[in-house]
Amino acid sequence: ITVRSSDKDTVAAAGEEGDNRHEEEPWETTLKTTVVDVEAGEFRGHRVSLWDLLHSRYIPEENRKELLVLYQAGELTLEQVKTVVTTIVTRAAAAERGEPVSPVSEPRAEPVSPVSVPRAETAATEAEP
Repeated sequence: ITVRSSDKDTVAAAGEEGDNRHEEEPWETTLKTTVVDVEAGEFRGHRVSLWDLLHSRYIPEENRKELLVLYQAGELTLEQVKTVVTTIVTRAAAAERGEPVSPVSEPRAEPVSPVSVPRAETAATEAEP
């Protein structure tokens, strides 16, 4: 009978198998430590982290995933994420109360890098003689 020993340190090996700790990314830390004043819904009058707002019932999962991907990629700034998230929360809370949702008068969150797709109005103007 041959006994083989592992080359791995037993403490490290045990930690690898049973340790599912998630090492926090810098962008995740930023979202968890950035707080905003919320004036709508269950968070009204509270300072809540963007992370908690993103994971609240007000933000649909597909919106949350899209916002996180765009933020991680640097296509949205932190300020833009704040604006989008607070707008979604405010609108969702208003919809729950049955209030009409008015258009947002704040600037829209646009990607940091401009998209090089020509807009329809520009193409139509250039096509005219």
